[in-house]
Formats: sequence, structure tokens, C-alpha cells
Amino acid sequence: MTTPSAATPSTASGQGHGPASGQGHGPATAPAGAPTGRRGSLGPVGLVLAGGISVQFGGALAVTLMPRAGALGVVTLRLLVAAVVLMVVCRPRLRGHSRTDWGTVVVFGIAMAAMNGLFYQSVARIPLGPAVTLEVLGPLILSVLASRRAVNVVWAALALAGVFLLGGGGFSGLDPLGVAFALAAGAMWAAYIVFSARTGRRFPQADGLALAMAVAAVLFLPLGVLESGTKLLDPTTFALGAAVAVLSSVLPYTLELLALRRLPASTFAIMMSLEPALAATAGFLILDQALAATEAAAIALVIAASMGAVRTQVGRGKVKKAGH
Repeated sequence: MTTPSAATPSTASGQGHGPASGQGHGPATAPAGAPTGRRGSLGPVGLVLAGGISVQFGGALAVTLMPRAGALGVVTLRLLVAAVVLMVVCRPRLRGHSRTDWGTVVVFGIAMAAMNGLFYQSVARIPLGPAVTLEVLGPLILSVLASRRAVNVVWAALALAGVFLLGGGGFSGLDPLGVAFALAAGAMWAAYIVFSARTGRRFPQADGLALAMAVAAVLFLPLGVLESGTKLLDPTTFALGAAVAVLSSVLPYTLELLALRRLPASTFAIMMSLEPALAATAGFLILDQALAATEAAAIALVIAASMGAVRTQVGRGKVKKAGH
């Protein structure tokens, strides 16, 4: 998998797919994705972190909802409510898009539906922390394949060490089917990163996200109805599902799409290694899952890897700016 357009910020400048059509993806004086001072470099990082916190606490809430609606039912509610909210808020324009634009947004929606469905099938069988730990391997592999700097391989290796340490050094005691679902969800997560970046460049604001969410909801609706039926119409279940949708889809996907306009896919993917740490925190606060000493050490490793990746990208941006 190669993502030259996502991994090289300057290739997107001047494409006219950002919030202001015809003006690129940021200040007119800077290439798209290139950090422009302190605010420019830290802004996308804050977006990614806020999205990660939101999605993991939403995931913990979803685990508590599964006995009421089932895994597929929870995903259906999450995607359906998120699609309605985003379509109403964004009111995306349906005309004037090329066949490539529509192909990109449809694949993005398919990846989103598959990622959610596979992950929730996983957490229905194994604990939240190990599920996210396994899932994050997808972005980690993407970070190595998409990166054009050798140092990012070091950060990915450090994060990978933390991921396996967080898993207790092995996953042999887990349900094999749950592990398989988590790994498959990781592959779809990598695809999500790639096509989220491409969608963000082809559609203004969050229009592409709203359309992709609608695609995902339509694809998943029959599965949710088949598994849960009228349970989805229960007021309490629907309300909890709506909360999951906002925490796990509307907020994080919007924040991540905006961040991917200013961060290369390689750096973004390594930052995704923070997700097991965020999941462990959410599990502790909501699901009463305590952290062991090895888990705390693993969290330190993945945070160090993410910080290293961000500092590498910021330093790269400063060198480019000085060269100009």
C-alpha cells in the first residue's frame, strides 16, 4: 500500500478541495500540510488527540450497550445516527463531482462500515484494550509503508513494542475469532486513513465525510435489522446508540478528516498508536478495568513514539520553511 498523495503534504497544495475552494488547504503562503509556526504544527495534533479520546470513550459506552442491541445493532445505530447528523449539518452538494470523487467517497464509506463492523464483532468477544491493541497494528504498518523517512520506521517499531507489551506479551489466551476480527478491523482502519485523506482533498469541509457515512449506514442497515430487529426502536437503546454515534463517529471522524489535511498519513498513523492507551483509560473509568504496571509502561512507549513522530514532522516543516 502506497499513499504518495497523503504522505507528501506539498502535493495537495492548490488543488482547491479545502474549505475555501480554490485556496488550497490552509494559508495561501504555505503548502498544504506544512506546519506554519506553533499554532500550525500543534493544531492537527490536538485534533487527532481529541478525536482519539472521543472515540475510545464512545467505544466503552458501546460495550455496555451490546447486551441490549447486539454488536451489529450498535454499529447500525452508530452509523445511522451519525449519517443523519452529518447530512443535516453539512448539507453536502450532490452535483458537480467527478466519477473519481464519487468512487473515493464510496470506498471511504465501505472502509468505514467494515472497520466498525469488524471492531465491534471483536469487542463482543475480547476485552476492549486488547482489541484496540491488535487493531492499531493496521495504522502502524501503514506508517512504515507510507513514510518516506527512515526515522519513522524507528517510531513505528517503538510503538509496536508498546502495543505488544500492552497485550501482555501475547494474545494466546484470547478468543481466536475475536483476534481475527480485530486484525481485520486494523486493515480497514489503514484503508480508512488513506481514503479519509483523499476524501478530505476532494470535498469541501466535511461534505465527503457526510456522504461516506451515509454510504456506510445504508450498507450496514440490513445487517443491524437482521440481528436486532425492533430492539433498535427502544427509546433507551436508541438514545444510547445516538450518544455512541456522536462520541465514536461524528466528533472523531470530523476531527481526523480535518487533521489529515495538515498531517501526512505516516505521522497520523503513528499517532494512532495512542489508541490502546486511550482505550485502557476509558476501560478503567467506564468498565472498571484496572491498569497493570506493564500496561502503564506500554502506554509510555506508545506516547513516546507518537511524540517522536510529531516532533520529526514539525522539524521537517521548519527545515522546509527555512529553505524557502
